[in-house]
Amino acid sequence: MSRHQGSSSKGKSSGRGQQKSGANQSSRGGSSQQGKSYARGNSPLRKNSFSASKPQVEKKAAPKKSNPNEIRLNKYIANSGICSRREADEHIAIGLVSVNGQVVTEMGYKVKLEDEVRYDGRRVNPEKKAYVLLNKPKGFATTTAEGKGRTVMDLVANATSSRIKPIGRLGRNSKGLLLFTNDEAIVKKFTNSKHGVPRLFHVELDKNLKIDDLKKIRDGFKVDGKLIAVEEISYIDGASKKEIGLKIKNTGNTIIRTIFDELKYDIISLDCVAIGHLTKKDIPRGHWKHLTEQELNTLKML
Repeated sequence: MSRHQGSSSKGKSSGRGQQKSGANQSSRGGSSQQGKSYARGNSPLRKNSFSASKPQVEKKAAPKKSNPNEIRLNKYIANSGICSRREADEHIAIGLVSVNGQVVTEMGYKVKLEDEVRYDGRRVNPEKKAYVLLNKPKGFATTTAEGKGRTVMDLVANATSSRIKPIGRLGRNSKGLLLFTNDEAIVKKFTNSKHGVPRLFHVELDKNLKIDDLKKIRDGFKVDGKLIAVEEISYIDGASKKEIGLKIKNTGNTIIRTIFDELKYDIISLDCVAIGHLTKKDIPRGHWKHLTEQELNTLKML
C-alpha cells in the first residue's frame, strides 16, 4: 500500500516537472499564448499600425505590351548591315530614310518587317542575306504559294531563317539547280535578260534533233512575232542526237518548251546543270548548300 502511494507521489512530482518544462518551451518557442507578457512595450505590433506609418507608393501603370511584329526603325536599318543604330538615328534625323514612300524623321518610330523601308533611295532588307543553291528533283513545284502540293520551299525549309525566294522557276517535272536568296541585287542580275546570268540545261528530246533545227535555234527565230534567241546550243558529246546542251539567260524555262513545241519535239527530260559558274558538284538531288564567299563574289561579278 505504501509502495503504491509512494509511486503516486512520484507521479505527481513528475507531472509538475513536465508542466514547467512545457511552460519554458512555450515561452521560448512563442507558439503558445501561455507565458506571454503583454506589459507596456511588449505588446505585439499590429500590421495596420505599421503599414500606416509607411509612405504611400503610387502604383505604376503596367507597361504596354510591345507588338512582336514591329521593330524600331533604327534597329531595322542596323540589322541590314548598313550602319549602327546610332548612325541610323542620324540618317533618320536628316531625312534619308523613308517608310512606304513617306520620309520619317521621328526617333523611336516602329515599322513592320513587311514595310518598305528605303535608305537614300535604296531598299533596306532587315534580314541577313542568304544564298541557297538547291538541286531540285522532279515532282516539286517552284512556288512560294501554299496549297500547291509539294514545293521547292519544303526542300529548303531548314536552310535559313531569312525569307528567301527562288530566282526564276523550274517546272514541276524539271530538275536541276535553283538559286534562292533575299538579296534584291542578285535577283535583278538574273531578271535582266540582256546582262543576266546564263543557265545551262541538259535537254533530252523524244527524237533526234535535226541539224537544220539546231542551226535555226542557234540563229534565233520568231514565234508569234516575238524573237526567240538562246546563248548557245550544241549536241552533247558521246550522247545521241536526242540530247543537247542549251544555254539561256531567261529566269524561266518556258522559252525552252516554246522552242521545241514550235519545232514539233517533245521534251522527255529537262535538267538545269549549271547557273553561271555554279554546278551540281557535291549537291545530291533534293539537297542544298549555302554559297561560299568566293562563289558569291564570282556571281556578283557576272
